[in-house]
Amino acid sequence: MKTAFSTKNITAFIAATLALGSITFGVTSRSFFREHRSNKLAASSNKHPSLILWAWERPTDLTFIDRNRIAVAFLARTIHLQGNDVFTRPRLQPLKLPEGVTVVAVARVESDAVKKPELSNEQGSKLVVAITEMASLPNVASIQIDFDATHSERAFYREVIMAVRRHLPKRVGLSITALASWCMDDDWLSDLPIDEAVPMLFRMAADGKEIANRLDGGEDFTSPLCRHSVGISTDEPRQNLSSSRRLYVFSPDPWTASSVRSIMESRK
Repeated sequence: MKTAFSTKNITAFIAATLALGSITFGVTSRSFFREHRSNKLAASSNKHPSLILWAWERPTDLTFIDRNRIAVAFLARTIHLQGNDVFTRPRLQPLKLPEGVTVVAVARVESDAVKKPELSNEQGSKLVVAITEMASLPNVASIQIDFDATHSERAFYREVIMAVRRHLPKRVGLSITALASWCMDDDWLSDLPIDEAVPMLFRMAADGKEIANRLDGGEDFTSPLCRHSVGISTDEPRQNLSSSRRLYVFSPDPWTASSVRSIMESRK
């Protein structure tokens, strides 16, 4: 497998697809259709509020949130790797947000279980484009990649991450979600050019209970990139989370003012 993705190909793909990405992006809030973004948008996720709500693929209205205290990480597109192909599906459900809220565009990357991805140079270049072009979506301050890469996909994923960072504008931050095991003894993240890796402390694998017990016992994540934030779900609450770390929260149910208020109160 070649690991150096073609800059020429990536640049050409971006030029051809930026307009399409902005047209197919299904967001209904008026503020999302501005043609220009403020130069004051933070390039690092350190500028984000301490609470970020994940907004997945369902009709979502978060116009009631306090934009100064809460940011939104929304599923912008799902990217499917199959053979040597890259299939991109844009967000299809409406998303309503308050004007001026900090926004993180999330790309969910999935590998086909039957026709496994070839992980070729060409496929890597296409994936980099599919992720990088999200930076052109209005009001996006940061991009987050959500990919549960297997061990055999890690070298490919590392090259994708590095290429994405090279092609993103400096003002746009970059983060990834991370299996909790990646942040402990299986650390392969520490030298990646990202702002943070968000440990996912819900829907954990077989070693989840052991990792949870270690964290409850006072251990911290091995990877420094995993020490800035954590990710939880409303139906799997966790105790003793550090208030100094950014909290990403997923909800299997539609967000309501009540459910958001409960999270805010638990952070006090």
